[in-house]
Amino acid sequence: MDNDRLIIAGREFRSRLWVGTGKYKDFVETQKAIEASGADVVTVAVRRVNITDRSRENLLDYLDPKRYTILPNTAGCYTVEEAVRYARLARAAGVSDLVKLEVIGDERTLFPDTAGLVEAAKILTKEGFIVLPYTNDDPVVAKKLVDVGCPAVMPLAAPIGSGLGIRNPYNLKILLETVNVPVIVDAGVGTASDATLAMEYGADAVLMNTAIAGAGDPIAMAQAMKYAVEAGRLAYKAGRIPRKLYATASSPIEGML
Repeated sequence: MDNDRLIIAGREFRSRLWVGTGKYKDFVETQKAIEASGADVVTVAVRRVNITDRSRENLLDYLDPKRYTILPNTAGCYTVEEAVRYARLARAAGVSDLVKLEVIGDERTLFPDTAGLVEAAKILTKEGFIVLPYTNDDPVVAKKLVDVGCPAVMPLAAPIGSGLGIRNPYNLKILLETVNVPVIVDAGVGTASDATLAMEYGADAVLMNTAIAGAGDPIAMAQAMKYAVEAGRLAYKAGRIPRKLYATASSPIEGML
């Protein structure tokens, strides 16, 4: 898989598994899980984790910037103004001009406010940000985000942290056919088979946090997710056999005694 790289806005990524940094017991466990995952993109909530004050213990002290791409996100932001402000804060602190953009519309489900998301994406792309938006699995919204300049889209598989897996594979397949940019399945993955399915459907990458951090053994689950994403990508590229109602002999029957 070394020559099968993910490219977004001219940037090349080796791993198609992206991981978050929340919900671990401490920074040491976070570091070990990220290492086990093989990920080279690590997303960090600007509003919730200290990544700007270098005088205090800082998550970035545990992540080698030469090894990982730090992807700040605007998790916990419920308005366009909040999301834009935290994206600007991360860039001003020298973290990155990449941003995972979240504008949450509902506190209970954490579903995105899609109208606000498009508006915030429009503002940030005009300011030179590389905006990767967390959105729902609506192909129409995904197309609007691409139209305002997003070089990838990040549709949810299920509500954040739910572990339900891909609830609507048909919407995801339509979305994959609708946009001509990388699609990163984000939110809802619960276990390795969910990640494999996302990749088999044709997703370009999978981003997860709770599925690893909340597992009984986060380090082992991180490694499982690494292999799951790789297997799903290989299967997608290989091409599965057609589904059939009846059996077909594996061995040829011509010339049998």
